[in-house]
Amino acid sequence: QLETLEQEEQECLELRPHPTEKRTHMVRDQHGMTVTKTLQEGEAEPQCESFCYSQAELRGLLLEGASLLLLRVLARRQTMPPDLVFPAIDTEGHLCTSSF
Repeated sequence: QLETLEQEEQECLELRPHPTEKRTHMVRDQHGMTVTKTLQEGEAEPQCESFCYSQAELRGLLLEGASLLLLRVLARRQTMPPDLVFPAIDTEGHLCTSSF
């Protein structure tokens, strides 16, 4: 019964003249999960956006770390169940599906 309690992602692009930094922070609480995206381009003010998802929407959620762990288990067992699909969160912070 593994679940992600918190996850932080950071991406930096050193593009001239405006370097770009993108951060995504996800934190789980008793109501569900809050995803906060922050985008900073050059010296401009950071742009922030937040999304909240309920526990029901997140049932079976597979985030990046859990996905890697699942792939290792499946590789070790050398088997792949048919139609393996999980809810996931895309790079923009929106719910999507991840299928194997």
